[in-house]
Amino acid sequence: MTEKLLNHRAEGPDSAPALLLGPSLGTSYALWDKVAPELSVTQRVVRWDLPGHGGSPAGLIGPGATVDDLARLVLALADSLGLERFGYAGVSLGGAVGLHLALHHPERVSRLAVICSSAHFGGAQPWEERAAQVRAEGLDRLADGANARWFTPGHTVPGLVADHRAADPGAYAACCDALGAFDLRGRLDGIGVPTLLVAGREDPATPPAHLREIADAVPDATLVELPGASHLAPAERPEAVLAALRAHFDGLAGRGMEVRRQVLGDPHVDRAQARQSPFTARYQDFISRYAWGEIWTDPTLSRRERSMITLTALVAHGHLEELALHVRAARRNGLTPDEIGAVLLQTAVYCGVPAANSAFATAQRVLEEEE
Repeated sequence: MTEKLLNHRAEGPDSAPALLLGPSLGTSYALWDKVAPELSVTQRVVRWDLPGHGGSPAGLIGPGATVDDLARLVLALADSLGLERFGYAGVSLGGAVGLHLALHHPERVSRLAVICSSAHFGGAQPWEERAAQVRAEGLDRLADGANARWFTPGHTVPGLVADHRAADPGAYAACCDALGAFDLRGRLDGIGVPTLLVAGREDPATPPAHLREIADAVPDATLVELPGASHLAPAERPEAVLAALRAHFDGLAGRGMEVRRQVLGDPHVDRAQARQSPFTARYQDFISRYAWGEIWTDPTLSRRERSMITLTALVAHGHLEELALHVRAARRNGLTPDEIGAVLLQTAVYCGVPAANSAFATAQRVLEEEE
């Protein structure tokens, strides 16, 4: 007899690094609809449904269930897909599963992101009360209040609310049992995988203090707080969540940011990061991954050579503000003022004297500032 597995959806190349995405209580894998397709460009993304939610069988868990039970179901799913090692990101209960996996099965988890979640969820009593209510009444009344628990005022995702209403009451109550029994405080320092914590500043269910508690205890963890986000941040602030996850899971972005800082300098990159908004987040990620993570890290050309090419291209297109930035970068990459002057003189021949006039004026100003 075939073992029943969690319902899931896989996206992205089979050969890419695997990334599992876990849901929040009451939702389906549709929680990741605005994030998973983008992540699947460079990752093999597998998002899954909790038992009794979405397409997962309700009978996978029962009364008295634990987060360990859910983690074992996730491992069974990974085994069925041939995923020996994977990155993991989860929201709320899905985040608790990730913490459990990273602590108890570190050989399986390469990197971890915990979103709008906690190392404890307030103890057993509130969850016992919710489980009893759901077993007696079903989910309609809870679903009526989902928007207030999940989103900032005025925001909703009707499909997720409908998934909440359609979940199996018995399986939902069993998930409540798991949340009530979960508490990893005092053990968080045993998590050794690179860990990202993402908090929604407007989250009433797992406020930022819960994520800070984890970040303070897990060695070398990183904490990101998202303004304007409540409990279901991937649905409410998908661009910001996507940027954070890409920076954490995509090695190109990490290498790219390191090279970007080496070439352009920390002050410039810090200013760019401080100005980042949901509108510009994808562009900043694009720059880090492709321009700096792929092109500038290619060893075929030295950084000196890349600086000379970049200066020429900027002169040709008249991008004087960027030219000033890259004159400073050229100095960091080892070009002397005389060599920079020689490059600009070459542009006078092939890009035109007026372009070179402006370029020399810009470069002279920058070089004088260095003296």
